[in-house]
Order: sequence, then structure tokens, then C-alpha cells
Amino acid sequence: MPAKRSGDTVPQRRDPVATRKKLLTAARQEFARHGLAGARVDEIAERAGVNKQLVYHYFGDKDALYLAVLEWVYEDIREQERRLNLKGLPPEKAIRKLIEASFDHLAANPDFIVLLNDENRGGARHVRGSTRLEAMHSPLVRSVSHILNEGVRSGVFRKGIDPVQLYISIAGLSYFFFSNTPTLSAIFGKDLSSRAQRRARRRHVADLVLQSLRP
Repeated sequence: MPAKRSGDTVPQRRDPVATRKKLLTAARQEFARHGLAGARVDEIAERAGVNKQLVYHYFGDKDALYLAVLEWVYEDIREQERRLNLKGLPPEKAIRKLIEASFDHLAANPDFIVLLNDENRGGARHVRGSTRLEAMHSPLVRSVSHILNEGVRSGVFRKGIDPVQLYISIAGLSYFFFSNTPTLSAIFGKDLSSRAQRRARRRHVADLVLQSLRP
């Protein structure tokens, strides 16, 4: 058997999990920058440092990759909410913590807003086709409902609050702020992206929502 030459290289076995993660990361950046319509599979593959055919191997097509990115960004925020450990906290503290976490997530992940805006322009076609997203949100609704019930029992929240409507309000008050920061800053003549303005908005959203829940 001939001796192995020092210059010989051993073919590297591909790690499917790592490759898929690299493709998702590259796709998240590409879709956030160009939207679904403008994103190119070639660019995603090049950014991920893999062959273009691997996109189709792991995801099937560009639309399926786009949905996988959307599921990932939603799972990110749901996982953050699970880590809050709201169960057992006093109801007002639990709601405040949820509001602040939602605000902070949008501040730290501006691409989340861009991706959702793009999906909404398309009529939520991909989200509607997901088998995972509704299941992701069900535990959140149950958690908010439990907090509201505890608040009613302890006399700090009024009756009749719909947990879904409450969560939409929490998300919307922060989402609108971040998605419209440039225009709002121009209209009101102040830099709403500054740390001080973000702190003030965060506090305002939490105070406003909690006041609306009180008897």
C-alpha cells in the first residue's frame, strides 16, 4: 500500500445541522435586505459558503427557505418568552416583564420587523401555510390568560380582558414604534432611536398597558 503523501487532504464530511444553520443565517440576512422577491438563492449560498444545490437539498425551494426563516424568527421570540419564567410572579410584574421583553426583542432584532412587513405585504401566504406557527403561539396565549385570571383573583386586573387582544396590543405598541422610528423622528423633531428615547418609550408602553388592565 503506498504511503500517504504529506500534501494529501482528507475530504471533510459535511455537517448537515451546521450547513442548514449557515443557510438559514445567510437567508435571514438576504431576505431582510431584499425581501422575498428580491432575494437571490445564489447570494444566499455564497454568503453561507456552500454550493447552491444545497439550498434545494435542505429546503426544496426559495419559498420553503423563506418560511423556515420566518419560523425561526418567531421561535426566537417565543423561546425568549419561555425563558422569562412568568409563572408564579405577581400578575402586574409578570405583564410588565412580558412587555419589556417584547420591546427589547424588537430593539435587538430589527430584521424581525423587516421580515414581518414583507410577509404582510404578501398577505401572510407563508405564515398561513406553516404547520408550526400556531402551535408556537398556543402556550403563550395560555400563559397570558393564566396571568390575567390570577390578576382578577387578586383584585389587580379587571375582568373580561381577551388574552389575544392584550398580546396584540403589547406587540403593536412596540412594533409601530420601531417600524416607524425614522418618520416619527422626522415628524416630531427628535431622535427616537436614542437610548434615552427608547427607555422612555419602553416605560410608557408598560405603564399604559398596565393602567388599562386595572379595575
